[in-house]
Amino acid sequence: MIRVRLREAMRRHERATGVRVTYDWLAKRTGLARATVEAIGSRPRYQPSLQAIDLLCEALACELSELLERQPTRARRKGAA
Repeated sequence: MIRVRLREAMRRHERATGVRVTYDWLAKRTGLARATVEAIGSRPRYQPSLQAIDLLCEALACELSELLERQPTRARRKGAA
């Protein structure tokens, strides 16, 4: 499973720049809807588009590896969907 570490990236950007980063701020900087930014930051299973990820990386001046993390998935039982 790929986890989006948006909140962590927001905090890093705040510490580096002194700018308060909110979902509203990110929405304005990226052109994404505030609801989309909030979903990316708070819903673990939300699957944002690559374009949204790219916009967030640009707004937060971070690398893809700072925003995304791969977490191993539990092995599925045989026959499970």
